[in-house]
Amino acid sequence: MSLFRTKDIESMLIASRNDGLRKVLGPVDLVMMGIGAIIGTGIFVLTGTGALTAGPALTLSFVIAALACGFAALCYAEFATAIPVSGSIYTYSYATLGEIVAWMIGWDLLLEYGLATSAVSVGWSGYFQSLVAGFGLRLPTALTAAPGAVPGVDTLLNLPAMLIMLAITWVVSYGVRESARVNNIMVVIKIAVVVLFIAVGVWHVKPMNWQPYAPFGFAGIVNAAALVFFAFIGFDAVTSAAEEVRNPRRDLPIGIIGSLAVCTVLYVTVAAIMTGIVPFPKFEGVDHPVSLALQYAGENWVAGFVDLGAILGMTTVILVMTYGQTRILFAMSRDGLLPAKLSQVHPVHATPFHATWAVGIVFSLIAGLVPLAVLAELINIGTLSAFALISVAVVVLRKTRPDLPRTFRCPGVPVVPVLSVAFCLFLMAHLQALTWIAFLAWLALGLAVYFLYARRNAVLHR
Repeated sequence: MSLFRTKDIESMLIASRNDGLRKVLGPVDLVMMGIGAIIGTGIFVLTGTGALTAGPALTLSFVIAALACGFAALCYAEFATAIPVSGSIYTYSYATLGEIVAWMIGWDLLLEYGLATSAVSVGWSGYFQSLVAGFGLRLPTALTAAPGAVPGVDTLLNLPAMLIMLAITWVVSYGVRESARVNNIMVVIKIAVVVLFIAVGVWHVKPMNWQPYAPFGFAGIVNAAALVFFAFIGFDAVTSAAEEVRNPRRDLPIGIIGSLAVCTVLYVTVAAIMTGIVPFPKFEGVDHPVSLALQYAGENWVAGFVDLGAILGMTTVILVMTYGQTRILFAMSRDGLLPAKLSQVHPVHATPFHATWAVGIVFSLIAGLVPLAVLAELINIGTLSAFALISVAVVVLRKTRPDLPRTFRCPGVPVVPVLSVAFCLFLMAHLQALTWIAFLAWLALGLAVYFLYARRNAVLHR
């Protein structure tokens, strides 16, 4: 039963007060962090891919994906107020479901967050190259994409994707207050760009482009929902900031639920306008669908702003997801499941410096060498499994620790958690078989690492 040993919540709270991290974030920072993590590749890149799968009914796909996230978000919010400690669902699982479950979900999150930063870096590269091409600047073809990413074109690596990953790694390693300021500025700009697209694009909508509304039926809508679910990944990264929030029991639910609500409205609106301007088959092979819609409408001056907004938007996603991943590494290392070096806090910057650069270097290489299409589904299955687990864990916590102080309680327990699990499993069932094979292979590797290293080095074991 030592596989399912749990950490004492009170000792976790005490340890979090003495970890060297600075408590500097407020509710606005957390909402901005959530929006910064969510609005990026999903709205500027995957809307085109989703439209090819669902047609104009992509709006319903976003609603389905948002429901799956919304139920999970309510569960996250309760945990965030009950256990305001770094590590997100990894920490919550360690306190409720046991060590091996916590390890596996932490291992899963390392893949999810890391591949998310890599995938968004690839999308960032596409928009960046589109923007600089407008000034007559072009990279050598070999440095523009990962090997095999462009059919019939010989490419070696995606250099812009690697460089932006390393630049963001430096920002995150420098300090959380500085990272939050950079994120807040870029989030304001990218929201302004999205609003500009809506304000200009709505006048060019042709309702005939919405017919037929669901050309691929309900199956197409659900398949697209499983794909664009990636667009909502990121609100859970807010919970990773728990130990650096001034008033986590009040501010974390605001950050989680507020950011998800704002982004859902923007996603559905943009998808409706985009498919109303451009007949959905024309998004085939397009990696900048929003700016394409404006070019199609003859609003080229706005298309340039959209490229800039997309670049800033994806930059904030990379920043927040990198931040979230380093805090999970930090928590796992502090618990002894990973080498102690990864939980060392820099004496000047007050950040887990070694953990930040470790993930930055590894996933910058993945961004440069792996195509976007391969990355997106792997991220989705990892996130869906994490969301399903947090929904189970909140029911367990209600049974095992009803006395634990909570400033936010997930409504409708156990109905809402059950709906969350059902939505997640439903979307997971619509992912490709190859994605499942790769995911199970990663989990098998995680089990091997747990039994060979993590279990015997765990603080609870010692």
